This record gives sequence, C-alpha cells and structure tokens, in this order.
Amino acid sequence: MGENPDNFPKEPAADDTTSFTMTSNALVTGINKTLFAVSNDDLRPAMTGVFFELDKKYIQFVATDAHRLVRYKRTDVTCPKSDSFIVPKKPLSLLKSVLPFNEDEITLSYNSNHLFVKHGNTQMSCRLIDARFPDYKVVIPVDNPYKLIVNKSDFQGALRRVAVFSNKSTNQVVLNIQGSELQLAAQDVDFSFEGNERMKCQYDGEDLGIAFNAKFLIEMLGGADSDEIRMELSTPTKAGIIKPTEVEEGEELLMLVMPLMLNN
Repeated sequence: MGENPDNFPKEPAADDTTSFTMTSNALVTGINKTLFAVSNDDLRPAMTGVFFELDKKYIQFVATDAHRLVRYKRTDVTCPKSDSFIVPKKPLSLLKSVLPFNEDEITLSYNSNHLFVKHGNTQMSCRLIDARFPDYKVVIPVDNPYKLIVNKSDFQGALRRVAVFSNKSTNQVVLNIQGSELQLAAQDVDFSFEGNERMKCQYDGEDLGIAFNAKFLIEMLGGADSDEIRMELSTPTKAGIIKPTEVEEGEELLMLVMPLMLNN
C-alpha cells in the first residue's frame, strides 16, 4: 500500500529571497517572549502571528491580541534592509521546540510569500500571513507618569491567589495603589465571594485604582526575566506598560495591557 511520490506537495522554491543571520537563542527568546500574546481570532488574521520588523540596526518581534501587546527588540541582529512580515503561530511553536538554546548561527530568508529557516541540516519553510499588521505604535502611551516597582515573583503569587476569587469570564483583579502599599482585590458577585491581598511596593504617583485581567498579567510577568518589574500607569482607562527593571545588553522588552472597566 502506498501513494505515488509525485503527489507529495512540492517544496516552495526559495527564489528572490532576502537573507540575514541571527543566533539561535536570539530567535528562540524572541519567540518565547511574544508567542503567548498572539491572537486566536481567525477574523483578524494579521494578529494570529508574530510581526517581524527588520531594520539595519535591529530586529523587533511584536504580538498583540487587542487586549495586550508585547514588543521585544534585539539590537545585536543586523538585517539587510528595513522590512516586515507576519509569521503564523504554528511554525514558530515548532521552531522553538527544535532549535537549540545556544549561539549557533541561524539563517532566515524570506520573500513575499514564504519564510525559510535553516540551522545545520534542519530546514523549515512556512507561508507568511498575507495581511497588514495593525499600527501598534499608536496605542503605546508615551507619557505614563505614575511608576510602580514591585517584586515580580511576589506580585505573580499574589495575583494567582487573588484571581481564584475573580469572575471566571473577566478574571478581573483591581489594583489599588496608595503610597508604598499595593492592594489586590477580586470579587465574583454571582458566587458572593471575594479575595484581598496587600503587598509592599515602590510607587511614585497619585493614589490609583485600576483593574486588569489577572490571567494576562500573570502570563506577561512570566516573560520578564528580572527580579523586579516596573509598571507605568496614568489613569484607570489608559493602557499600562510593564517593563523588566533589568535587561541584557542589546535587548529591550515592552509589554502593554489594556485595563478593564471598574465596576463601581
């Protein structure tokens, strides 16, 4: 029992491609930091992949699902020209599982329809998403005046505990920040239970109450490698920015999360 080998799909021809190289751990880190924020909404195909933004001085990986956005930048990668393309989620998941986390050199080539990745004897090709990525730069606030610095693992643990009491559809947790104290509160009116927790923080700004999706916050904190994270906030209706307090040289990570409406 067998099939005629001529019926097997042909490999896409790598013609008219532009190539550049980067280290394996740079690519794997870029995928790991952004893949969780990719949208699963097929009605908006541009958001169902990671946006690769190339420049002669850097490469940026951007992912968003309209509720949150992650931008990871590497300045140790040089690309031949300014360009951009969107790579679907599935091939990136495959890549991060087969590529080693070391300094091996990886060659990426792309044309208008396909991306080709080569590492030693392993080659992968995938179709690119033929859609226009939203202009993400306009949603990143540039003047969030309030700065909150908090221990990442303590904050993550508190969010996990308090989120148990949040509404299961919204996962809403309210952050009330006063002086050097951060209070986390969640309640589910349907089941009449609520949870509160207090923790120390460094805060520079006016007292603020702002609500976020706890599941999103926990996932985003997992992408920051430093012991402490900095949140930049302004009003309860404006996006909050999360950044690690320390980053490796040549790297830059910015995460943005949209707040939820406060139920007063």
